Amino acid sequence: MSGPAETAAGTATPAADVVLGRFTEPTRAWFTGAFEAPTPAQLGAWDAISSGRHALVIAPTGSGKTLSSFLWALDSFVREPAAEGTAATRVLYVSPLKALGVDVERNLRAPLVGITQTAAHQGRPVPRVRVGVRSGDTPAAERRRLQQDPPDILITTPESLYLMLTSQARAALAGVRTVIVDEVHAVAGTKRGAHLAVSLERLDALLDTPVQRIGLSATVEPAAEVARFLGGTQPVTVVRPASAKRWDLTVTVPVPDLTDLSSPAAAHDLGPGSSTGGLGDEGAVTGGSIWPHVEERIVDLVAERRSTLVFANSRRLAERLTGRLNEIWEARAEAAAAAEHPDAVPGFRTPDPTGFHGPAQVAGQTGTGSGTVSDFARAHHGSVSKEQRAIVEEALKTGQIRCVVATSSLELGIDMGAVDQVIQVESPPSVASGLQRVGRAGHQVGEVSRGVFFPKHRGDLVDTAVVAERMTAGRIESLRIPANPLDILAQQTVAAVAVADLDAQEWFDLVRRSAPFATLPFSAYESVLDLLAGRYPSDEFAELRPRILWDRENGTLAARPGAQRLAVTSGGTIPDRGLFGVFLASDGGADGTPGGAAAGDTAESAGSASAGSARSGGRRVGELDEEMVYESRVGDVILLGATSWRIVDITADRVLVLPAYGQPGKLPFWRGDAAGRPAELGDAVGRFRRELDADPEAGRTRLAAAGLDPWAQDNLLAYLKDQREATGVLPTEQTLVVERFTDELGDWRVVLHSPYGMAVHAPWALAVGARLAQRYGLETGSGAAMAADDGIVLRIPLMDAEPPGAELFEFTAEELDEIVTAEVGGSALFAARFRENAARSLLLPRRDPGRRTPLWQQRQRSAQLLDVARKHPRFPVILETVREVLQDVYDLPALKELAGRVASRAVRLVEVTTTAPSPFSQSILFGYIAQFIYEGDSPLAERRAAALSLDPALLSELLGTEELRELLDAGVIAEVEAQLQRLAPDRRARGVEGVADLLRLLGPLSAAEAARRTRAEGEGEAEEAADEAAVAGMLAELERAGRAFRLRQDGVERFAAVEDAARLRDALGTPIPHGVPTAFLDPVDDPLGDLVGRYARTHGPFTAAEAGAALGLGGAVVLSVLQRLATERRVSTGAFRPEGTPGATGLDAEWCDAEVLRRIRMRSLAALRAEVEPVDQAAYARFLADWQHLRPRTGRDGAWRPPATLEGVDGVATVLDQLAGTPLPASAWESLVLPARVRDYAPALLDELLATGEYVWSGVGEATGNDGWVALHPADAVDLTLRLPEPAEETPADAALRAAVLEVLAGGGAWFFPQLVERVRAAQAAGDDGDAGGAGGAGGPDPHRDPADLARGPAVLAALWGLVWDGRVGNDTFAPVRGLLSLGKTAHRTGRQTPRARTARTGGAAGAAAGRGLGGRLAGVRGRGRYAGLTSPEDGARGSAGLTAGTVGLSAAEQARSAGRWSLLPAAEQDPTIRAHATAELLLDRYGVITRGSVVAEEVPGGFAGQYRLLTRMEDAGQVRRGHFVDGLGGAQFSTGAVVDRLRGFQRDEEDAAVDAAPLALALAATDPANPYGAALDWPSVPAGPDGVVPTGHRPGRKAGAVVVLIAGRLALYMERGGRTLLAFTEDPGELRAAAEALVWALRTGRTERLSLEKVNGGPVLGTPLAEALLAAGFYSSPSGIRFRN
Repeated sequence: MSGPAETAAGTATPAADVVLGRFTEPTRAWFTGAFEAPTPAQLGAWDAISSGRHALVIAPTGSGKTLSSFLWALDSFVREPAAEGTAATRVLYVSPLKALGVDVERNLRAPLVGITQTAAHQGRPVPRVRVGVRSGDTPAAERRRLQQDPPDILITTPESLYLMLTSQARAALAGVRTVIVDEVHAVAGTKRGAHLAVSLERLDALLDTPVQRIGLSATVEPAAEVARFLGGTQPVTVVRPASAKRWDLTVTVPVPDLTDLSSPAAAHDLGPGSSTGGLGDEGAVTGGSIWPHVEERIVDLVAERRSTLVFANSRRLAERLTGRLNEIWEARAEAAAAAEHPDAVPGFRTPDPTGFHGPAQVAGQTGTGSGTVSDFARAHHGSVSKEQRAIVEEALKTGQIRCVVATSSLELGIDMGAVDQVIQVESPPSVASGLQRVGRAGHQVGEVSRGVFFPKHRGDLVDTAVVAERMTAGRIESLRIPANPLDILAQQTVAAVAVADLDAQEWFDLVRRSAPFATLPFSAYESVLDLLAGRYPSDEFAELRPRILWDRENGTLAARPGAQRLAVTSGGTIPDRGLFGVFLASDGGADGTPGGAAAGDTAESAGSASAGSARSGGRRVGELDEEMVYESRVGDVILLGATSWRIVDITADRVLVLPAYGQPGKLPFWRGDAAGRPAELGDAVGRFRRELDADPEAGRTRLAAAGLDPWAQDNLLAYLKDQREATGVLPTEQTLVVERFTDELGDWRVVLHSPYGMAVHAPWALAVGARLAQRYGLETGSGAAMAADDGIVLRIPLMDAEPPGAELFEFTAEELDEIVTAEVGGSALFAARFRENAARSLLLPRRDPGRRTPLWQQRQRSAQLLDVARKHPRFPVILETVREVLQDVYDLPALKELAGRVASRAVRLVEVTTTAPSPFSQSILFGYIAQFIYEGDSPLAERRAAALSLDPALLSELLGTEELRELLDAGVIAEVEAQLQRLAPDRRARGVEGVADLLRLLGPLSAAEAARRTRAEGEGEAEEAADEAAVAGMLAELERAGRAFRLRQDGVERFAAVEDAARLRDALGTPIPHGVPTAFLDPVDDPLGDLVGRYARTHGPFTAAEAGAALGLGGAVVLSVLQRLATERRVSTGAFRPEGTPGATGLDAEWCDAEVLRRIRMRSLAALRAEVEPVDQAAYARFLADWQHLRPRTGRDGAWRPPATLEGVDGVATVLDQLAGTPLPASAWESLVLPARVRDYAPALLDELLATGEYVWSGVGEATGNDGWVALHPADAVDLTLRLPEPAEETPADAALRAAVLEVLAGGGAWFFPQLVERVRAAQAAGDDGDAGGAGGAGGPDPHRDPADLARGPAVLAALWGLVWDGRVGNDTFAPVRGLLSLGKTAHRTGRQTPRARTARTGGAAGAAAGRGLGGRLAGVRGRGRYAGLTSPEDGARGSAGLTAGTVGLSAAEQARSAGRWSLLPAAEQDPTIRAHATAELLLDRYGVITRGSVVAEEVPGGFAGQYRLLTRMEDAGQVRRGHFVDGLGGAQFSTGAVVDRLRGFQRDEEDAAVDAAPLALALAATDPANPYGAALDWPSVPAGPDGVVPTGHRPGRKAGAVVVLIAGRLALYMERGGRTLLAFTEDPGELRAAAEALVWALRTGRTERLSLEKVNGGPVLGTPLAEALLAAGFYSSPSGIRFRN
């Protein structure tokens, strides 16, 4: 049991002269000369410390705590000088922050110098007291020096203390007498504190006499609990004098009404700079957010004082706020300068004479920085490097900057000099945090601490008021010491055993002396030893192998090889949250700074071995969230520490940057910054609401006393009043309100209003989610239940019955225990905490100690471990994770207590249904949305509307199960199997422990088998196997130690690991000899599955018969086990071995472990890629043209010939299949694209395919002039090739008419335009458009409606083409497109041609009677088929009028555009998996080789990243190959084996043909998919003009109307739309001649009427070699250039 905490609070403190009299004369003289009198905290502390007692000193910031703890220790160096020649550390100062330790070192200089000088003046021996600092930033050389020559006082961190105790450096701690733990509250309630508590017990065990422990804290509650943490089982004196600290707190709201702003964004936290607000013409604040008002007011307050700290609750907010403050300050300075010097250059700044130019490129609007430089504010947080933070701290102290915007990085006792005021933006996370932060101001004894709070919205205002009130009263939240954290126990056990063998019982007793483990059950302790000693099957997860040796008979613990290295390199408690180190890119500058440390400010072990290098970068700048890094690219400019940096490289664990002074940049985001409200504070918030609501007038006085200004009081009282009016009842700690309303989608939202905080609401939401799933079938992971600090939000689909209410939230305490414990195991929180706990338990060690493991890799390894651990209910890390989530993260006890009060009606649950969300609900709902984004800014991946979410099951079905025999390499299979069997020389075991691992991983082995897998001892013997006799001796040694036993299999003596005893007994009937520990005799759940699974994991592809022979089992038995494992996806069956039997089944079917197969497949693919030498880019261009049926050639006379290789209607169909869904300019289809591929192309061929319904066309988008982007589709796959509709940016003016057209077409069939107009007019007359009121609006035609008000033909035609460009409507002929193009002004200049339009002839009534024209033809079919419903009561008179109206007012060109039959296009396939697979097949068919550029050029939804995921799955299935096929395009290229062979044929053709007889030229539209430039290939550099100058205004691009000419795959000519300018990329006369002929052919084929070319490469065309070639090909000369006429 822990000893009682003795308290000195309230007891009589000895007189100052009595206490000071205990010090030596030099110390007493120095103190009385430097200070007027000791503070009460110092007197109480010195009284306890000088009496030899452990002491916990609790006093406000500025009361001299640090000196109270150190002075007696410093005095001891005068009282008992160290003997000459002896060096030992006597005082150990442990700080939770490295920066705090540096501060203490600096602050110790004054007393050290003062005492030594005083002693010298008095003639006493002068003690030489040395102070050393060891932390994560201490270079290795300095650490060695500290070890060899220990300082008298060592300042360190908890992690460094642990590392010293686990290494040879522990010898330097042999003389420690005093340990001082500063800011003890920062660690006592965390696992870091539990780790430190065990380290202190290990330190005591190292010494002859336990050390004296002194704890310091400004804010801690309850004191007795923290004293128990500090002392363990030893009594601790609590020194807590009455506080005389004075606070000046103000809660201010800069606007009279927080709801009356010009934008709804004001109610929520979109962050500084989120509005367009700034300074208006008269300096008034504009914009629709609260932030501009807050920012201006903060600048006013900062400007009034010399030194200000601004605290924010997140790193992102700190960065944004810094930027906005600098911008405002700069704007004011420029305005003032302009007023003083009207003639000055705007924006010019006089250089700062102080020389302080720390670049402060700062945040601007909405996630970017403006690049403004200012010396007003700088950012300071955990993701800014230590060096940068030190610069910022010094700049504030010396007055170079006015304020620092910080997070909790400055919350603890770091010395920031004389800070005048603290400004807190948003409510502090807790009362303790608020006291720490505001306590930074008025740091000296007796000073007033001034703090100003700025709430961000009305809900935040309530929290801020409560925190401010409790700060003044000193009522801080209680902390709890984590109970029995098993992951800490596992790590400390490995560390302690690594330095010395231990007695298991003595180690248990030592651990229980620490407060966190005071109640540790022996069963839990044994389960941890079982884990560390290899009790669990490590063959399924390598890191479960034994770390220690536990001799159960003798009760001793010993280390295995590598245990110390593991404990040192992977130790520590601060979890890796996925932060990338940011370093300056440099060629050197290694300064020993660790890289990529997961612990940020506090961990040492994360990167202690790292140093800067040319590859890894130099000085550390800061760190970024891993998700942010994944969304960044080389070349991006980011903001960090309010400074702009350009990313120059992104490696596996770090980002290398260079300064980008003055350039705007992206604001980073970090995850996991916010902390939830404690239940204790939540209860206070509820009580505060209730008491204010009971008496608002008295409440106003209370609010004023708490520091709220008048506007803040008005806003807060109005907020509570509005909520009461909305729901009838105000949610308080005694009344919880369940509010129901419908959202904009019609779904029900049920909101529980409760003040008890996230720790209570999160488990409550889990239980409610489980109840929703049980009662309504709602998925618990779909966001159905979301918890927040102020309540829980439920989303329930619209239902016919009454939606659920308060009954959803009523549980008994027993139900909550059961449901929450069951549900938490499947939550994302559990997976994340399991990963962290497994890492702390040393089960996820760093592969390279100098580099952090990427977070995705950690998650992957953690998931694999969790899969193994779930099979073992007593697995310690699972038990610890459940404990941590339920006790440390969730406050399950508080929830159960609240549930009991609800059941007893001490707390009421009130239901209310509202028509709109109440004010409280609006705040909670914003959090519901913000849960899915980072810090108010959605990352790029979430913002992309086309982000793909592939269905893996459907994808597997689409990909099929291809045989992998052709893919898998026999050599790779043999290599992998040799490695798995440890037969490869580099995988052989070493020594006795290595042989033990062989038995555990591979199963029973004979001495000969083990010898082949063991490395021979001695130097130079790495390639040779060990001697069999030597290995037999090792096996015998393991048998004697009780770690292995003998058995006989098939007449051969083998040895098995003791862990396999029960498994072999239950599966094979193997007799177990005496002496095997009983712990290994418990029955196992699936012994056969374990043995067969292990065989699969340690072999390549095998058959059931082979496995049965090896295990001594029947093949049929093994086959049944394999089939069961296959259902669990642990093994796969198929055709794997090249020599295997195709189609084998039963015992001869091949099987392979899923992970082994993945490894073989990946290595086989790598081997295939290595065999393919990439072709040059010109070869790919030649291949692509040929692949798309374009083959440039010359005739027998050497003249150029058209490239088409197809003919007839089948040729057109072949082209349309290959280009399915590709949008091209309408003017290009029949002028260049189809004629270039089909030698006898005529428009009738395309119309034939469209009229028969085999193909359809769709509009993709309107272009300039009379052109647009059109795609053609095979009718049987049109839903897969149509583009997904995009939301309209604005509503079109004719939206109602478009809707009417769609309604008519939705009835089915295809309609000629006049009939379509008639139907639309009929619908309008019937009042379907909603404009007609009364009965006529719903019951039929309106007899009073003027026909002139109905839509006319031109208006319907315009609406119809609007739907065409939206991709909604198509036609059975290309004639309407030709009619559009006939108007001229198209991208590709084509001659005007008479449109081929089927124009309806419409007579009047006489015409109908005579049976002529369309009207006559319709008369016989009215009332039937597609024309049903067109007749009118007046015997068709209205119908005839409508038909006539269909063409009235249409010009000939408009009639051409209305030709054919119009119909709705099918809906595009919505399933992203099906679309992605179809897209991959289309791209392979279109390009042969899929590259990043071609996917980007196609604008595929999800981009290349989304397509890449599917292509890699296709690669796994053997359908495609990935490799480096085309030079210069990277390794992410996909194709098939046959296509790659064909591609390489084009490379060989080029190499074999030394010089072509005549250059082969190919003319294409620039947008043609057969043109690789601007898509798969980059455009070549623009050539210089005749004057040698590169034209700057002309760049090639895939633009509508442009034409390119390729020669042998290289770009030769690029002609801009309109033909006035041209770029030539070759000067060879022969190539120019061929290119000119190809260009003229393209112009003639496209029926270009006329063209005037004036410039080439920026200069006049006349007189150039190109002009000569063009004139010879068919151009003619003119004064301004050369012209072409068709």
